[in-house]
Amino acid sequence: MKVCVAGATGAIGIQLVPQLATAGHDVIAMTRSPAKTDALRALGARPVVADALDPDAVAGAMAETEPEVIVHQLTALKGEPGLREMRHPDRFAAMTNRLRTEGTDHLLAAGRAVGIRRFIAQSVVAIGTYARTGGSVTTEDDPPDLDLPAKLRSGADAIRYLEDAVTGIEGAEGIVLRYGAFYGPGTSISADPEALLTKAIRKRRFPIIGGGGGVWSFVHIEDAASATVAAVEDGGAGIYNVVDDEPAPVREWLLFLAEQLGASKPRRVPRFVVRLLAGEAPVLMMTKVRGGSNAKAKRELGWQPRWSSWRVGFAKGLGE
Repeated sequence: MKVCVAGATGAIGIQLVPQLATAGHDVIAMTRSPAKTDALRALGARPVVADALDPDAVAGAMAETEPEVIVHQLTALKGEPGLREMRHPDRFAAMTNRLRTEGTDHLLAAGRAVGIRRFIAQSVVAIGTYARTGGSVTTEDDPPDLDLPAKLRSGADAIRYLEDAVTGIEGAEGIVLRYGAFYGPGTSISADPEALLTKAIRKRRFPIIGGGGGVWSFVHIEDAASATVAAVEDGGAGIYNVVDDEPAPVREWLLFLAEQLGASKPRRVPRFVVRLLAGEAPVLMMTKVRGGSNAKAKRELGWQPRWSSWRVGFAKGLGE
């Protein structure tokens, strides 16, 4: 099929484009930077230049290329915030929130105009995705968290906006992929010593907060891309958790990751200290978040993660 990837130069985009090309698809890679077009050609794509926040540019790019499938991977998260930056998560995520609202609207409108068959968009399993009640592992049918601190609401609202708009599209299949925390080449957890979370863990700047009971779901970046290929080829409308088989509490995975990186054990910091330094957001992220089940993605997309557990992935799959 003819597939347009918006956000093709991001961490998942640079994995997704060659996987789609290898599978025989005609890949169109949308970027706002003319300087990145040669790199996209080298990955096997036909680049098209357009700013996702410019509706006329997006409409023109889609009219020119006429994709059958649009994959929305647009974010503007240029790194992970430190504890002090987490005091203002609304500012950190402001541009990504625009891409998840305005950018989604522009891509959907342009896609409808050219008669797309399928629209696939990136979402996340994170704070706000699922209510902080019940068990530690959630499914796509569980309710969202509507009781968030004020500075986390804009990000959660933008994600819900995207999910509602995509799954409500008329005349095409709307698919939302809720990815777990990325790791592997090009992400903030990788073998690259300058990768942001890798660097923070090695410097003991990524602590276990309170009891470290927040449950995270991870997905290797290559597995996130392969699940997206599966959705492109045979995805039914709806929402899917794209995560590995083993949701785990922070106190477990963070200690293991530090060991694999040859770092000292992470510090343990009381919740009240972090609240004073950074507000409520990192406290919730490290103590209250819920993980996700991948049963639906396996069953309905026919997807199997190569790295079924972060344990194996952290030990062998961080890459360079």
